[in-house]
Amino acid sequence: MNNFDFQNPTKIIFGKGQIENLANEIPEQAKVLLLYGGGSIKKNGIYDQVKTALDKVNVIEFGGIPANPEYDTLMEALKVIKTENITYLLAVGGGSVIDGTKFLSSAALYKGDEPWDILTKNIRTEKGMPFGTVLTLPATGSEMNSGAVITRAETKEKFAMGGPGLFPQFSILDPEVVKSIPQRQLVNGLADAFTHVLEQYMTYPIGALLQDRFAESILQTLVEIAPTMLKDEFDYKAASNFMWSCTMALNGLIQKGVPTDWAVHAMGHELTALFGIDHARTLAIITESHYKYNFEAKKEKLAQYGERIWNITEGSIGDKAYTAIEKTTAFFKSLGIDTKLSDYTNDYEGTAEEIAKRFTDRGWLGLGEHQSLSPEKVEEIVKMAY
Repeated sequence: MNNFDFQNPTKIIFGKGQIENLANEIPEQAKVLLLYGGGSIKKNGIYDQVKTALDKVNVIEFGGIPANPEYDTLMEALKVIKTENITYLLAVGGGSVIDGTKFLSSAALYKGDEPWDILTKNIRTEKGMPFGTVLTLPATGSEMNSGAVITRAETKEKFAMGGPGLFPQFSILDPEVVKSIPQRQLVNGLADAFTHVLEQYMTYPIGALLQDRFAESILQTLVEIAPTMLKDEFDYKAASNFMWSCTMALNGLIQKGVPTDWAVHAMGHELTALFGIDHARTLAIITESHYKYNFEAKKEKLAQYGERIWNITEGSIGDKAYTAIEKTTAFFKSLGIDTKLSDYTNDYEGTAEEIAKRFTDRGWLGLGEHQSLSPEKVEEIVKMAY
């Protein structure tokens, strides 16, 4: 196991009815900017719960943060922060709203002229404006980590950012919110969390036995609860396990002491930026091609995954590894997720070349756990995903 430091300061408040305790977590005299998305929280009752809990708090609202939080929209929110002298941010939403809030947390205290530089120049945020979250859509784990991904439609770009100043001070996780989530978004959440684990697990053996089993337990849980999550009838037990699995998949714990990949995400982000495909579905598009292209480097871990998650016991290491890839694709398809780029667009020719060029222009010359995936290799992987 590799050396590591681990600190996660986010307070998790988990369970039914916990939104009513929201005001206890907001500093006295705070001037709060409440941030949310397209307005679904006003239809499902979450907005009313939040407003009731904050009836004695000074709150200004900013809605309309889209999926794949858009830079121009966030800049409008930043103007509100500046003109209204906001001192605290509250994200009520899923990963997009929380990621957008993290950008605002950083930008609110940024001393430079152009906040976009935080993303393009990979500026690490050591201190941001304090914020908390009320999670309404489990998927990204953003409610308990310090990372975010922001989109700029004008340039068709999508960049990650982070730093120790971007952990939420608290996150309220009430599984009851899952009751009102459309199935497409539930499916995306399952696939997103599953792939988050794979990015931190599907590399090569390093003797981190506990970390492997942490990761495998999340994968096993997601596979077990997926059929129940897809049923029309709400199941609180399954929803609880789903919500906590999504959080644990990307709160930093399972990546400590082990090599991590993240090439699937790097390629997937570009597919979202170019075509607007749901983030989780871009990951499903790339996963099979990535594992097949890097089969020799990953086959030992793929075989272990096949044995422990999919109960594959027959054949050689290579046989088990290959079957494990097929099982992964079958899992995505069982959720109703297509796994080829051509399933989403007819305008895919030239995509691989465009992504490779973008990576070259940014100086991303070696992705993956071995830093060995050059832009030319990325081009081949994306072509395999057509």
